[in-house]
Amino acid sequence: MEKRKEVREQPVGTSPQSAYVHSVEGKVKSDSLKEQLTKNKTLDSLLNLELVKDKSAEDIAQIWTQFFATRDTVFAVIPGDVFDLILRRSQHCPSFLYALPRKEGYEFFVGQWSGGELHFTTLINIQTAGDSAPSQLILHHYSELQADKGIVLMTAECDTKSLNVQEAQCLANQVQLFYSGDQYKLVETFNHNPSDFKYMAVISALEQNNLGKSGADS
Repeated sequence: MEKRKEVREQPVGTSPQSAYVHSVEGKVKSDSLKEQLTKNKTLDSLLNLELVKDKSAEDIAQIWTQFFATRDTVFAVIPGDVFDLILRRSQHCPSFLYALPRKEGYEFFVGQWSGGELHFTTLINIQTAGDSAPSQLILHHYSELQADKGIVLMTAECDTKSLNVQEAQCLANQVQLFYSGDQYKLVETFNHNPSDFKYMAVISALEQNNLGKSGADS
């Protein structure tokens, strides 16, 4: 308990780089994360595929948006080619360290891919709870309509005790930033050359793209 208290009292970003990289490596290399996965949901459990099979991608996107707009959750409609790139890269680099702007500094989350699901777990939980650390946010990507309609639908499960919708949305927005753009080089470094990874580069990328504290405060 004393060690857990000491970690919690550390300002964000003060942990030695080698220490948190080691913590992340221990988490993402274990099989226990897979055991946390919720049972695979199908798109048909959320959307009547038979009723939308003759509709356009634009119509389906509108239906998806209208359905989730009144719900307290994160959702998106992703172009199929963008998701193909993200998924392909996630197979090569299944984990990354994301930064969430807070009132004081940033809180770090580890994102771990498993197929079409992306699980986010706070770094502090990994450091204190290790392999048993639960996910605070899970992004579910549904590709059932990708071949015919060219879109992938996404929605999420969120631990509302840890994150509100705006914070969960901020994390979700970072996925395309780091996995489908030029910032992917940071993801490669994190996965394959962790000793060269600099967490401040993540914060810099967020602020340059108005996802950091300056963008969040505006």
